[in-house]
Amino acid sequence: MTISGFTMVRNADKYYFPIKEAIESVLPIVDEFVVALGNNDEGDKTRELIESIGSDKVKIIDRIWSEKEFVDGVIFANETTFAMSQCSGDWCLYLQADEVVHEEDLDSIVQLCTDNLNNPEVEGLLFNYYHFFGDYNHHLPVHGWAKNEVRLVRNNIGVYSYLDAVSFRKNNNEKLNVIKTNATVYHYGWVRPPRLMQSKKKEQDSMHHGKAIIDYEYKLKPYEFDYGPLGKVPKFVGTHPKAMAPFIAKMNWEGKLNSTKKGVITRDKMKHEKVKYRVVTFLENALNGGRQFFGYSNWNLIRKK
Repeated sequence: MTISGFTMVRNADKYYFPIKEAIESVLPIVDEFVVALGNNDEGDKTRELIESIGSDKVKIIDRIWSEKEFVDGVIFANETTFAMSQCSGDWCLYLQADEVVHEEDLDSIVQLCTDNLNNPEVEGLLFNYYHFFGDYNHHLPVHGWAKNEVRLVRNNIGVYSYLDAVSFRKNNNEKLNVIKTNATVYHYGWVRPPRLMQSKKKEQDSMHHGKAIIDYEYKLKPYEFDYGPLGKVPKFVGTHPKAMAPFIAKMNWEGKLNSTKKGVITRDKMKHEKVKYRVVTFLENALNGGRQFFGYSNWNLIRKK
């Protein structure tokens, strides 16, 4: 039984992605890790970061990102599908450049892949999620933020990246049949210095709506992203993956954060800041064991055998 890891990335160094840490977190359980590396901006050191891992498991494939695909996140899906197409393993484990797996979950992932290798009914594994926000001490177990997603799929069954690389489907838009794992993806996409968070958000928005439109819109926006009053965001109780330790140690923007429960937000409110989402979250926790009432589901969940 073999497992391939894969991802697509561009400008990870410029926009503060823990790409090296993401790869290192799963390197012990994969036989190869394929990186579709886009054409980085001048001065970006993403390639150097990946090469510094120093493992012959890591395979970098250079890619050119076309602005024709900078609409609705098509470029993300296309590059993810390409990276997966280069994988040779029985299973393919996908991590975005800001997603990291805890070392305590590695054995269980391998065990599920081994147990289900000859069970074609199982086409993927469903992971839990922690979404960190502002710093490494706050996260968003809130309605509207994905609590689960497919991050490991069976190879060579027609699977492709879905929408803007949020998940996977197969053949003619069919949902995958998956089993749930207890493993968790640690998502750090909303943990950056405020200036870089705003720059990264601008870059990502341009991939969905076109560069010209977003360049104009962001002329009217603040230079730095406003994380809002973090005192209203749930505290994280647990440990981060060991692979993240050096990255977490670099944090130097504590003074720019509002740790209180009060403050005027200088942007549109996000889901976790809106009353209706907070009410729904409270009801889910009180009445539904934390499960979302109207949760997003891009898969068919099957029982383990």
